[in-house]
Amino acid sequence: MLCKHGGRRDIPSAREAASGMALSDVEQIMSVEEIAGRIGHAFARPELLEEALTHRSHQNEHPEGVAHNERLEFLGDAVLGMIVAEALMRLAPEASEGQLTQRRAALVNEATLAGVAARLGLGGALRLGRGEEKNDGREKPSILADAVEAIVGAVFLDGGLGAAQAVVHGMLGDALDDAAGGAVRPDVKTALQERLQAGGGGTPSYLVVGTSGPEHSKVFEVQIVLNDEVIARGRGRSKKEAEKDAARNALGGAAADGGER
Repeated sequence: MLCKHGGRRDIPSAREAASGMALSDVEQIMSVEEIAGRIGHAFARPELLEEALTHRSHQNEHPEGVAHNERLEFLGDAVLGMIVAEALMRLAPEASEGQLTQRRAALVNEATLAGVAARLGLGGALRLGRGEEKNDGREKPSILADAVEAIVGAVFLDGGLGAAQAVVHGMLGDALDDAAGGAVRPDVKTALQERLQAGGGGTPSYLVVGTSGPEHSKVFEVQIVLNDEVIARGRGRSKKEAEKDAARNALGGAAADGGER
């Protein structure tokens, strides 16, 4: 990933960067300014980026500080989906609605966004609570993906749609062009639905049937129900992860979808 001022950076993992440091020091692995440079947007309101990088677990421990990023994540999810949808419409004028939906899903998902976060080195800039820090929160795909969406929301509020489009196109890069050209693999939930529908099985429902663990490190349990029967179960650190795990189990394991995570 190229930074704003040119040149490619070698980015250590968050775990490598944080090794040997006290928890109170971990927040300083990477500055907000450096992240702004890496995503290519100069914030007029840098506090928006600080909020985008602040996980709920940190705000719970520091209620007097910066708000957590879930509201920005909500906005960023919608903005990101719109930007990708518009780009696919423009780049793939012959694609059907179903093809566009599938291609957008291949880009706007936890695995892709967590990969974007890893390339940017976002893990080193996240503000986490101590419990999430101890549970390797800087490397959790769900937290990383949520942070990317929150950053998109922050850029949109700071600079408008044009700025958000520039950042999203820079984040996704060649993956957007590949998706527009049809070079995508269905995500595991889509793959399951296509298999079931091909066999006349109908549309599955995903139900959260339980949670466990502390607030900062919940584990969700999901069941897939088809025609009033439970066909698979899954677990994950987020509802999305649990649903994918259940779909993967219904398909017969990771090999069924190329090991998508």
